[in-house]
Amino acid sequence: MKVYLSENAFVDILLSSAEVYKRECLGFLLGYRLEDRFIVEHAFSFQTANRRHKGVIVLDKNHKKIEPILERFDRLQIIGDFHSHTQFGTTKGLPVPSGEDIQGMKEDLIYLIVAINNNEKTVGWGEKRDGTISGSVADFFFKISAYFLNGKTTKRAKIHCPFPPAFLKQNSSSVTS
Repeated sequence: MKVYLSENAFVDILLSSAEVYKRECLGFLLGYRLEDRFIVEHAFSFQTANRRHKGVIVLDKNHKKIEPILERFDRLQIIGDFHSHTQFGTTKGLPVPSGEDIQGMKEDLIYLIVAINNNEKTVGWGEKRDGTISGSVADFFFKISAYFLNGKTTKRAKIHCPFPPAFLKQNSSSVTS
């Protein structure tokens, strides 16, 4: 399984994670699914979520407010969600699903987990061999992974993302200096 992450979704996920750093963010992924891949066009975070260092609570009544709006879009549908795992003290956030994350997963959806940690050194953005994407921006280091259910087994999907030129330019110049 592959996940194609648009530049818009990529930026939205990074901003949502950084905005509430030290607490988890949570949001929906909008796009569509093909037989062997998910196409993520947009991502939006839940503004009314009750955020904690380890976990996010969203009220269904708030979610129901947006359903009629989403139904109006022909091509876009909710294809999964994203949330962050943050650094706490010296314990790094990891882009792996917790037991609670796995329990909440449903078939035919994709789940992105954003590990966001303090940036210790500038690292250029790229797709990694393990199927994740990672890099640093300003004070943060991000590593994003994708998971889905295959029967009762949790599997990692490979992420492809056309990184914004500004990210590549900024990081490539800072790596060489």
